[in-house]
Amino acid sequence: MILRLRTREELARWRARLAPGAALGFVPTMGALHAGHQSLVVAARRECDAVLASVFVNPLQFDQRDDFERYPRTEDADCELLHASGADAVYLPAAADVYRPGAAARVLPGPAGADFEGRLRPGHFAGVLTVVLKLLQRARPHRAYFGEKDAQQLFLVRELVADLDVPVAIRPCPTVREADGLALSSRNARLDAAARAQAPVLFRALRAAVALYAAGERRPPALEHGMRTVYAAAGIIPDYAAVVDDATFLAPQDGAGADAGAWRAITAARIGGTRLLDNLALAAC
Repeated sequence: MILRLRTREELARWRARLAPGAALGFVPTMGALHAGHQSLVVAARRECDAVLASVFVNPLQFDQRDDFERYPRTEDADCELLHASGADAVYLPAAADVYRPGAAARVLPGPAGADFEGRLRPGHFAGVLTVVLKLLQRARPHRAYFGEKDAQQLFLVRELVADLDVPVAIRPCPTVREADGLALSSRNARLDAAARAQAPVLFRALRAAVALYAAGERRPPALEHGMRTVYAAAGIIPDYAAVVDDATFLAPQDGAGADAGAWRAITAARIGGTRLLDNLALAAC
């Protein structure tokens, strides 16, 4: 069974016992793990000498208290999946171990975090980046693994590491999908049968943008209109359906990067009361 580390001190002692020069891979999660998380651990196991995961439902990144309280906690199942995937240990801190009483400092995301998820979930990315920085400082991994499904989060984590000189390589891993295209997410468990049948609309909307791009369309408004048309046919109003430049996570400027694989279609929508998000790189599909 996987080694469970409960405190910062236990993590530090485990980290100190690693062989000198051993490469440590790190997979930070909030639990309720699925095959998407498993793919991150497998990638870390393939590239590193030791693999550490973390499971921490971070209160700072929830803008609604009930959403935080309803987030599934499945520690034993999570630990079984991590062990089966090749992780050596898992850090399972309580909030009091991560944040000292009255802790007020936050890592701000900057302009790339102001729109999309940042606009719809105020304070979310400050919470994400703060806990990611703390976990990276405690674990001191050589490589950290993040899924591409949360594209804006991944972009901001890369910016965090570059801007604050954090000595870790960020490894993005492809989104894992169901056969009908639905991106795996812990939130999928909340979908009832009707919502589950409707949920692949996100992927279909993204694929519409990809098809237009492949046909030569290079106007972001036209690509976005293609996504919204798919949503309209399904009777859904998305939170957003946009095209961004991967280099900035902002709207493309004057067609820059249009033919260099630098544009990405991103979307989020509420399906049967459950909020889902997804993205696809336009030139890579």
